[in-house]
Amino acid sequence: MPARWSPDTSNSTHHAEVTTHLDNVLPALESLRSQSGRLSEWGTELAKRLLSGQRLLAAGNGGSAAEAQHLTAELVGRFDEERAPFSAISLHAESSALTALANDYGYEEVFARQVRAHGRAGDVLILLSTSGRSPNLLKAVRAARERGITAWALTGPGPNPLAEACDQAITVDAIAANAQEGHLIAVHAVCRAFDAEVARRASTHGGSQP
Repeated sequence: MPARWSPDTSNSTHHAEVTTHLDNVLPALESLRSQSGRLSEWGTELAKRLLSGQRLLAAGNGGSAAEAQHLTAELVGRFDEERAPFSAISLHAESSALTALANDYGYEEVFARQVRAHGRAGDVLILLSTSGRSPNLLKAVRAARERGITAWALTGPGPNPLAEACDQAITVDAIAANAQEGHLIAVHAVCRAFDAEVARRASTHGGSQP
């Protein structure tokens, strides 16, 4: 039988590292609180567009890809209450297309080409990046402009190239790991506003949803 695990309390350095990490969540949260109006606006505007038949495209790299996919899952599925599904696509989640595009065009083009394929005027593209410097996301913004797609950025500290390239941005003033944790809070905040607007419109129009 394996020996039972018991914590080593002789070294306080690791505990200090964890405490510091948790303390660093607070600047990320405060940064988001200062931009709560924009988070609300994003959720409301996204609801208006998706209720009108537009779609959301989202992308990121690494952990930011996971956060982008979390957002699209909430919209295609549900956040809290039962409601209609909405069209939301994570561009990095289509593995065959992603690897084919990387192989044929280079990784910098993997999102831009999908934006040109899937995006239509009036759609929204949300790009997540803690650095705000990913070349494939910057190229996706340029592709969005070609198609008349609104581009929003959710990044780490600003200013940064991605935030400046997009139509609007929410920048989380925290170190990379905590900024990424802030992105999840931001995603959920947008979903709150999104669902509130969907519910308001359903009530106004006698409960009809697409």
